[in-house]
Amino acid sequence: MASLVLPAPAKLNLFLHITGRRPDGYHSLQTLFQFLDFGDELAFEKSDRRELELECNVSSLATDDNLILKAARLLQSHTGCRNRGAKISLTKRLPLGGGIGGGSSNAATALHGLNILWGLGLNDDELASLGLKLGADVPVFVRGRAAFGEGVGEILTPLEPEECWYLVLKPDCRVSTAEMYRHEELTRDTPLIRKCDVQLDWLSGKGRRNDFEPLVRRLYPDVNRCLQLLDDKTRGLSIGKAMMSGSGACVFAPFTGQEQAEAAMATIDSDVEKFIAQGMNRSPLKIAISNK
Repeated sequence: MASLVLPAPAKLNLFLHITGRRPDGYHSLQTLFQFLDFGDELAFEKSDRRELELECNVSSLATDDNLILKAARLLQSHTGCRNRGAKISLTKRLPLGGGIGGGSSNAATALHGLNILWGLGLNDDELASLGLKLGADVPVFVRGRAAFGEGVGEILTPLEPEECWYLVLKPDCRVSTAEMYRHEELTRDTPLIRKCDVQLDWLSGKGRRNDFEPLVRRLYPDVNRCLQLLDDKTRGLSIGKAMMSGSGACVFAPFTGQEQAEAAMATIDSDVEKFIAQGMNRSPLKIAISNK
């Protein structure tokens, strides 16, 4: 295959509990991942020059430290295929610093795309193991199933939460995940929940909480404003309380259908960046790969 185009979908954390800090400095967590039918797009083309080239519609992202190029080099190193090159074009749609997986999703799509383009034949287990070296959220994007995540997010148990429609708002700020994890006021002692209770808790609303949210709301007034907007403007339309995804900044509210989500979006101020997407328990990336 000389070229291909693949999606790099967004994700939401339908809840996120931080359960402790490990001796290595990382944090243990429990979360529920679900994908959205909205995201970035990566185009791959074989290169005879045996070089890696990245271009992007957001020029500031086409840098040597982009996770896409890091993923490509890691794949080259792991397989010994350093003599293979590619031109990669990123169409960026997801907001930066949004907590909905933009960079991690890009990395996972790069691993899958180059694995196909270069004919390497690596399976999902191998790609997920490589992905974990790039970031804790990369494995769930590689595997492409909605899942209960434990450990640092890499221990995944597939689940089937309701595929709601979501109204997502992007506050006018970027939240640093590293800074939030380091913050002394972060909650780090949420009790563990059992796998068998995860889906029931989500459906009942009991488990809909993000341990980053109280801290981020205090430090980033625009996140707090967007959460208040969602709660105030969508009351009676949404089927659950507004929440923040990941370490922020994006916030979301769930709806039973697209019509309800669109009606809610019409009530939100025009100056707020926003989009509507449907939750998907099978990633658009994996669907696209299966159709190749």
